[in-house]
Amino acid sequence: MDENSKTDRSPNPVDLHVGARVRMRRKFLGMSQEALAETISLTFQQVQKYERGSNRISASKLHEISRALKAPVAYFFEGYGESEAVEGFSESQSEQFVHGFLMTTEGIELAEAFPRIKNAKHRRRILELVRALAEDSED
Repeated sequence: MDENSKTDRSPNPVDLHVGARVRMRRKFLGMSQEALAETISLTFQQVQKYERGSNRISASKLHEISRALKAPVAYFFEGYGESEAVEGFSESQSEQFVHGFLMTTEGIELAEAFPRIKNAKHRRRILELVRALAEDSED
């Protein structure tokens, strides 16, 4: 074991990505950590560790998770390293920020709720409110 591996305890980027995708899919389905844990015979604390990327998900457990969340295994890897695969393409900071936000609980809830607002004036006012609040927080 080399010296760096002893001190570097940060999660692997792949584990972070897969965990975030598990969390996003679970939240999208409206499933609690407890319900997912029960379905795959784990504790909700273990599901928390998977979602944070602090524990790696084995292939067999990822298969169980994919069945419980009704998503193909490949879904959990979507978006990882794609910008590296396309020569000359680089995701902007804005795109990375939006993607990161959509991976949060609030982002998922907002993305689900906003389109259900049928009145265009209400949607516009909500957008104006969010912009105003964002400007206030910068001061």
